[in-house]
Amino acid sequence: MPDAALLLEHLDQLYTVAGAGPRAGQRQHDIAPIADGAVACDAQGRVLAAGTTADVRDLVNIDAATRVIHGHGYSLVPGFVDPHTHVVFAGDRRDELRRRLAGATYAQIAAGGGGIVSTVAATRAASEDELRRQSAVRLAEMLATGTTTCEAKSGYGLDTATELRMLRVIRGLNGAQPIELVATFMGAHEVPVEYRGRQQDFVRLVIDEMLPQAAPLAEWCDVFCETGVFTPEESREILEAGKRLGLKPRIHADELGASGGSQIAAEVGAHSADHLVHVPADGIAAMAKAGVIATLLPCAAFYLKLGRFAPARDLINAGVPVALATDINPGGGFSPSMPFVMALACFGMGLTFEEALVGATINAAASLDRHDRVGSLEPGKQFDAVLVNGPAINLLRIGAPSITAVFKRGALVSGQPFRDSPAGGRLGDAFHGTH
Repeated sequence: MPDAALLLEHLDQLYTVAGAGPRAGQRQHDIAPIADGAVACDAQGRVLAAGTTADVRDLVNIDAATRVIHGHGYSLVPGFVDPHTHVVFAGDRRDELRRRLAGATYAQIAAGGGGIVSTVAATRAASEDELRRQSAVRLAEMLATGTTTCEAKSGYGLDTATELRMLRVIRGLNGAQPIELVATFMGAHEVPVEYRGRQQDFVRLVIDEMLPQAAPLAEWCDVFCETGVFTPEESREILEAGKRLGLKPRIHADELGASGGSQIAAEVGAHSADHLVHVPADGIAAMAKAGVIATLLPCAAFYLKLGRFAPARDLINAGVPVALATDINPGGGFSPSMPFVMALACFGMGLTFEEALVGATINAAASLDRHDRVGSLEPGKQFDAVLVNGPAINLLRIGAPSITAVFKRGALVSGQPFRDSPAGGRLGDAFHGTH
């Protein structure tokens, strides 16, 4: 039997979310907690076994070197995967939030020099060290709310030098803090001020200059397909150019209107189409046929006061796998919290708790092509996990602290420190100040 370096046992609820991903249709709902659950992992932070405490103890070797944690009163879920973020940026646009609360629209704010172009100016002016410092603060906030893997986009440079600087910051932060980062090049996030009136020239800059230099630093290519930003034809051209350089496609689609982005996602074979607040029925059908994952961002719709959320129920009923993400960004994604995203998905978009948990774990991992190693708790995968005080549905109690600890590759990376466990596999105290 394999030696267990860590054993969490006697958990009130264990949600493994095990099984092939992404989960679509009824399978997005079809998960259930294991009572008296346990998970064992090895010294490299890989899951050895997950199931009932009795079954796990039969499958692994527990000796004096094993750290044993008594989980009575707690639940365990997979670490959250956030598959759409703009976490790397400089500057502060919280004044726009006040203007939005006073009635200004996104378009009005942008027309007055706010929005993305405001962040572009601040990000272009920031040094690599300053970008790294500001972004690390936001990543620490994400970690505290259970995120253990996240996507991170460029897109606030809109020139070659700054886009590359952002991607270098993402690469550097990937090894400098616990969250595992997945880099996306998004030079086509907006048309910069200096290219207004000659958009095709900027598209050529993205394709001919930015993409070839960005490709070694990124895994994905994204584009904002929206009226007034990039057309479906331009979006297709950029994503196909990225594919030729080995970058996998994803797309901002149908956020402010039916932009054609969902159809482009299907045509180019995108892993994910994101936002989809206004996705039309034919876009949903095209995504279902092509196997595109719908990554929904209810925080963006909430903070932008769009007055509606993406039609998650229609997408699930059509067989489209639904993932969830924060869209953390300086203008419309003010929350770093995947539990808050789950709460909005449940109470704003009509998802069940189980569907939201799947959306925040295995489906989000599949959106990033990481479902072979994160997104569920099953043998061979990384032990990335969130320990919840009480039943797992306490994650939806926004404002009440529910997350006790966060693990990444078997290591405690956020939360209260362990007390020493007795040797020999006997039960030890879990955390200071708990039951």
